[in-house]
Amino acid sequence: MSEETVPEQGGGPVGQPKGLLRQMEELMAALNADLSALDTDLQSAGGPADGRE
Repeated sequence: MSEETVPEQGGGPVGQPKGLLRQMEELMAALNADLSALDTDLQSAGGPADGRE
């Protein structure tokens, strides 16, 4: 099977499929940003910062 018959991964430029590692890095960065925002929201709501009451 040649590289030309491998289906293209979505989300990348045409003809430039993204590698799995690159996709995972992007997902982890988005998750980290979401968790940071959630942490900020929880701290501003006056909840315990370390999860203990």
